[in-house]
Amino acid sequence: MIAIQNTLISEDILEKEFVCDLSKCKGACCVEGDSGAPLLDSEIELLSSNYDAIEPYLREEGKLSIAQSGKAVKDELDGEWVTPLVNNAECAYVIFENGTTKCGIEKAWEDGKTEFRKPISCHLYPIRISYYPSYDAINYHKWGICADACSLGAELKVPVYRFLKEALIRKYGENWFAELDLIAREWNKNI
Repeated sequence: MIAIQNTLISEDILEKEFVCDLSKCKGACCVEGDSGAPLLDSEIELLSSNYDAIEPYLREEGKLSIAQSGKAVKDELDGEWVTPLVNNAECAYVIFENGTTKCGIEKAWEDGKTEFRKPISCHLYPIRISYYPSYDAINYHKWGICADACSLGAELKVPVYRFLKEALIRKYGENWFAELDLIAREWNKNI
C-alpha cells in the first residue's frame, strides 16, 4: 500500500491498466450488480437539491422508481446509501442512448443544469474507496464485465490512476494527484 495524506492506495491502481470501452460493454456497470451506486451523505443532499434539474433527463421507469423508493436507498446487504434501481437491475438515474447506458445526472451536468456531475463512486470506477475514521483505502475493483476495458488499457498502456485522473482530482485535489503521479512514475521505473 502507498500512503498519501489520509489515503492508503493499492499498488494495483498504479500497475493495472484500464480504459473504459463503452463501444464494447455498453455501460454494463450501470445495469449489472447487486445494488445501486454507492453514495456519500453529501451526495444524497445534492441529489435532493438538484433533482428538479435532473428529472427531465430521466426515463419514466427511473422517475417511478425514485418516486417509490426515494432519491437514495439503504442497501439491504451492507446498510450503505446507494442509488435506487429499476426492477432490481439498472440504476434509476440511467438513460439509454443508442443502446449504451449513460447517466441522467451527468447529462444534466453537461447541459449546465446542475453542478453535481454524478456520484463520485461512478466517476472513480474501477476504483472503490473504503472509508475509515482516519484514512480512505483506495482499491482497484476487478469485474469481468470490464475485461474489454482492461484490454484497451493494456493496448494503450494507461494505468488505472491515469485513466481516472479527473475523478481522482475531483475527490482528492491537484496536489494529492501530483504526489500520486510522482510516486507512480518512480514505481513503474522499478517494476
